[in-house]
Amino acid sequence: MRRAAVLPLLTLLGAATAAAAGKEGASPSETPSGRRVVAGGIALELAVEPVSPGGGTAAEPREGDAVVRFRLSDAATGTPLAGVSPAAWMDLLRGGESAGGNCTSRVKEILSESLFNRPAVDLNVYYVLALNQDATLTVVDPLFGFGGTKLLALVELDSPGEDWALSADRSRLFVSMPESNRLAVVDTASWKKVASLEVGTRPGRVALQPDGAYLWVALDGPDGAGVAAVDTRSLKVAAGIPTGRGRHDLAVSDDNRFVFVTNRDAATVSVIDVAKLAKARDAETGPLPASVAFSTQARAAYVTSEEGGTITAVPAPGKGAGQGARIALETGLGAIRFAPGGRLAFVLNPQRNRLYVLDAASNRIVQKADAEGGPDQVTFTQELAYLRQRNSDSVLMVPLKEIGKEGAPVPAVDFTGGQNPLGKISRPSPADSIVGAPGATAVLVANPADGAIYYYQEGMAAPMGSFTNYGRQPRAVLVVDRSLRERQPGSYETVARLQAGRYRVALFLDSPRTVHCFELSVAEDPVLAVQRLREQPVKVEPRILDRELTAGQTTRLGFRLTDPVTGKPEEGLTDVNVLVYLASGTWHRRQWARGLGDGLYEVDFAPPAGGTYQVSVECLSQRLPFHRSPRVVLRVTEKPPAPSP
Repeated sequence: MRRAAVLPLLTLLGAATAAAAGKEGASPSETPSGRRVVAGGIALELAVEPVSPGGGTAAEPREGDAVVRFRLSDAATGTPLAGVSPAAWMDLLRGGESAGGNCTSRVKEILSESLFNRPAVDLNVYYVLALNQDATLTVVDPLFGFGGTKLLALVELDSPGEDWALSADRSRLFVSMPESNRLAVVDTASWKKVASLEVGTRPGRVALQPDGAYLWVALDGPDGAGVAAVDTRSLKVAAGIPTGRGRHDLAVSDDNRFVFVTNRDAATVSVIDVAKLAKARDAETGPLPASVAFSTQARAAYVTSEEGGTITAVPAPGKGAGQGARIALETGLGAIRFAPGGRLAFVLNPQRNRLYVLDAASNRIVQKADAEGGPDQVTFTQELAYLRQRNSDSVLMVPLKEIGKEGAPVPAVDFTGGQNPLGKISRPSPADSIVGAPGATAVLVANPADGAIYYYQEGMAAPMGSFTNYGRQPRAVLVVDRSLRERQPGSYETVARLQAGRYRVALFLDSPRTVHCFELSVAEDPVLAVQRLREQPVKVEPRILDRELTAGQTTRLGFRLTDPVTGKPEEGLTDVNVLVYLASGTWHRRQWARGLGDGLYEVDFAPPAGGTYQVSVECLSQRLPFHRSPRVVLRVTEKPPAPSP
């Protein structure tokens, strides 16, 4: 299921049917903050407010990004209805169509998950982001229930990203870009890069404090060995702090007081005092420290040494803090990460194909297991640990309830995460390639060599679905949850992008079971209207007569490009690029088109083999990327064999 706050489908369908009796009868009344009704003893209030100034009022919101908020309370006492899971959708109304006439029927249609019954705006979605091998981020709406995706944005970066972090309110995404020595700041409402900050030489790992005040950026360049603290409100570098030579990993204490920075070439870890924005001390770790993680129970950071084969505990400064324990294992140690609770850590050794379980309460290794595929990353849900294996296409799953029992075997099962080894990529990233999916016991797995992201539901033998990453390699994956969230008791909100028009806003509540549809009018924003005209891409009209071809047969692929407003032909363009690719993703070719006059452009194409090909056009000078181009399908048959003599 793609909804983060919605119960299983069969329950919902039954609830929607039961809600038809008497829950929609109240008439809406205007309030200063929106619309309010009483249904079945529950007061339901809808408010829509602009994300940014100038976006209209609550009474008449304008198109653009808006906060959609539902307040639920007991009608008699006014007590907020907290801890429930409302779901909501928005439909554009046509002509004289009424918002409430078929409310329950419409909710049942939406819950049937038919591709033909999708709402205009789904307020229960999450978006999947891919950190690509090129200087882009892919943002998609994963329509697993419908068998596909919807590309929302392709965010252009200054250079390929290395690591990323999402703000606690999900409004901003921070991406380090080592080749350009910058940090990108992406607004997750508009999916636009809103800032590009100079932070120092070769920014790599990033870590956000739990309170969100500072983003810590590791600087891996030889002339800037250390970290930068970025103020997330002002988007300015608050401090640059030297630590030590070599690449760095980061961990932040849960009380926001200390940052632990490994220094690979110096064989140390630096402890940063956040209040002073200065280094408090250095601690020795053993040669080539590889990874660091903070234990909330032990109040210490634990650092793995790749060459020394040890784990060093570094206590947070404070009363009685000193040098911590050192646990000897074997060379080749890599990632360390604590499971929920902060006591038990998974320690991975990809060189020796081993997994260790560390108990921070006793500073001992209590379990170990073989993992033949080279485990190099671990991600946790509430029930399971997921281990990526860089030399295998399988993902290992370990039940968390079975770890921590000293000497007991580590039970593990696996599922395939694609067709190729998960670590097969020329440009690895330290960011997670396996993440949990909101509202479900499921994970998303990025397979770079497959160019795909897989959706795995716990308990299944194989992934339930997947989607290709629009021709790019997903090096890491991230989820931005846009489902309704309880911000205050009884107040549930999310951010949505609205266009001008009249909407039916359907609200569904399972307990107490309630369905109600509000009507909402959204006014056109004149500034956005002008901006839309200016930002429309050039119009493309395919001029391809023969779309049934034979392998080896040369044909001409023609396109006519015209101004989207005036309809006049666009002549003299020198950046018309034609992409032809096999639908299977195994072959592609790009060619610069030649201009023929009157807005006509063409290339010659001879398909190398049989199959289904797709053709699209790019012209960046006219605001046309490949993903916004109309696609032309060519069907190619193999050339018949020559007759025998």
